[in-house]
Amino acid sequence: MRVYVGTYTRGDTGSEGIYRAELDVASGELTVRGVAARAANPSFLALSADGGHLYAVSEVSDHDGAPQGATAAYRVGADGALAPLGWQRTGAPGPCHVAVHPSGALAFAANYAGGALTMYRCAADGALGERLLTLHHEGRSVDPERQQEPHPHSVNLSPDGAFLYVPDLGIDRIVSYRIDAAAGTLTAAGSAALAPGSGPRHFTFHPRGRVAYVINELASTITALAYDAADGGLTELQTVSTLPAGFAGSSHCADIHVHPNGRFVYGSNRGHDSIAIFAVGGDGRLDPVGHEPTQGSTPRNFTLDPSGALLLAANQRSDSIVSFRVDPDSGRLQPTGHRAAVPAPVCLVPVPGT
Repeated sequence: MRVYVGTYTRGDTGSEGIYRAELDVASGELTVRGVAARAANPSFLALSADGGHLYAVSEVSDHDGAPQGATAAYRVGADGALAPLGWQRTGAPGPCHVAVHPSGALAFAANYAGGALTMYRCAADGALGERLLTLHHEGRSVDPERQQEPHPHSVNLSPDGAFLYVPDLGIDRIVSYRIDAAAGTLTAAGSAALAPGSGPRHFTFHPRGRVAYVINELASTITALAYDAADGGLTELQTVSTLPAGFAGSSHCADIHVHPNGRFVYGSNRGHDSIAIFAVGGDGRLDPVGHEPTQGSTPRNFTLDPSGALLLAANQRSDSIVSFRVDPDSGRLQPTGHRAAVPAPVCLVPVPGT
């Protein structure tokens, strides 16, 4: 199975952009095939629903002479090659996350540094068309260093594509919008407040579509939320720690995923350098199962293959991607013994059916 890897090219990482790799699901071995596209800080990637196009943010504060970042589009070839389809500015600096509407008609970016979200129209060939809007959040929260202004950290679509959810680390809220894909408009639909100092970051839905989960970077917690598909509302059910009892070091959460079978939730800890494992109850609440070290430093991102057999952890500061076998009954992780070397990996996107 093909896997695309987003990286940081800034500083002395030695990275050249987006890398292409092949995963042997039977063994867990990941083989890096080289650079698929040269780009500046392609820190997050998103695949279209049909698998034909890949989108990448350029997490910079100055792109082509303008004080903002950019989003690029690529056509995915049968052999995995990425053909550039152009780029568009985000209207704000520091884009850190990208998502594509299920219809393929719209794309979205979260601009952490710029405190804004961006929406684009997508052309029939997958290229990014006009930037329809750059919408700035307002507010602040309690952390004197990280929460003195808005910091949208991800853009996430409801299962039916009717709503967009934007966890904002700076204001401790998940801001929601109703989407009109045909008209290319967003309408404010409300927000869910989290505990002060939480720092919401990444967000995902349970496969059954009745519960969502957000991982909170600053508090090292995961919050389970009941989801109302009619109005897009989110209601907090529970908040649990991602760290083991007694841990006294410095750690911040990053990524979150639900196992394809819906029975387990995983979250990454940077500092503790582990994957936290939870079992999902019938009402969506979480019960701790344990932690698995990622065998590297700073697991900024991880992914599960579509079958749920393997978990891949991207260790940003140790330039490695490590694979783990998933126990389908307990959810626990067992190292496969395989690791791949990629400079500063920060996003993993598996391509189903390849």
